[in-house]
Amino acid sequence: MNNNRKFKNKLNVIGKQIKNCRKENNLTIQELSDKLMLIGIDIPKNSLQRLENGNRIIKDYELAGISKILNVSVDLLLKDFIEDL
Repeated sequence: MNNNRKFKNKLNVIGKQIKNCRKENNLTIQELSDKLMLIGIDIPKNSLQRLENGNRIIKDYELAGISKILNVSVDLLLKDFIEDL
């Protein structure tokens, strides 16, 4: 499977897509963290940085919250991985 090589040594498959969507929304990592906190999801800035770099596992409710804040579907965040399946 191609996806094993592309996502090897990563703890998540969506970090790159989250970073791209965050930048498209003109949000800093701190601003994303703050907006998540307002809806009850505590992901500090340094944890978001690790997440975007693929060095942190993402929980399902965090994925849903990030999707909501960035105004994108979960499918869009998983797009690269799904295309590699």
